[in-house]
Amino acid sequence: MSESVLRNLRPDVNAAQCPSRLILEHVTSRWGVLVLAALLDGSYRFSELRRMIGGVSEKMLAQTLQTLERDGFVHRDAKPVIPPRVDYSLTEFGREVAQQVWELARWTERSIDRVEAARTAYDEARS
Repeated sequence: MSESVLRNLRPDVNAAQCPSRLILEHVTSRWGVLVLAALLDGSYRFSELRRMIGGVSEKMLAQTLQTLERDGFVHRDAKPVIPPRVDYSLTEFGREVAQQVWELARWTERSIDRVEAARTAYDEARS
């Protein structure tokens, strides 16, 4: 199907070719969630974000920020100074999605014990 035909279809995340799947992938990826959540607190430089988000490589952070910027969720503000200064913040649209995924992330934190208990029960039943 051509891109123009896909745009005219009613969005359905269950449909294999629905463009919403790619957006869902971007905002719910491990790094996407963490970048969006970090930016809920304000504007940050690349190095600040990297320190805040434990375990993310430079490459993955750059790629995630670029993807979220392209989708309209993140604003990149490059200031013409020496040395160069680039700040990242959420757009209004980005704030909306960040609040949604951050709630899911917080839910996972609150659910660790229940998930661990379910895993233990599953593993015991299988052995």
